[in-house]
Amino acid sequence: MRHVDFSPLYRSTVGFDRLFNLLDNRGTVEQAPSYPPYNIERTGENTYRITMAVAGFDEKELSLEAHAHVLTVKGEKSEEEAGGQSEYLYRGIAKRAFERRFQLADHVEVQSASLKNGLLHIDLLRNIPEAMKPRRIAIAAEAGDTAKTIEAQVTPQQVN
Repeated sequence: MRHVDFSPLYRSTVGFDRLFNLLDNRGTVEQAPSYPPYNIERTGENTYRITMAVAGFDEKELSLEAHAHVLTVKGEKSEEEAGGQSEYLYRGIAKRAFERRFQLADHVEVQSASLKNGLLHIDLLRNIPEAMKPRRIAIAAEAGDTAKTIEAQVTPQQVN
């Protein structure tokens, strides 16, 4: 496994500490959970959608929490009302609890969440404040720096 040294970048950048820490932490090998499966899609210039396959869970068994640039989705299955009277010959439907975390960029907010046909849709919006949007800055000349023009009469003899 290779380790990337970001220290040269620290000398020429300001405010990217969080990004470099994220990249450093991603370099560690850890078993990534594969349940539940999910998609992340860009639906517009500043809008995104996370879709998770949470078949078998209802709204009361799912919770979403956004805190400090981390979106956490938890699913906890309630106990069966049958009281364990059934005997499963094969159990292929996952009933395990899960917790999935997503790192959110600066100014990304959760707009809404909906559950339909076993898919949990989480809509996100990147809302950049006006102070951080690019703006055009006019360059003004100082009062004494007006361009001077030279006017003179040229006779045909001076041209030759």
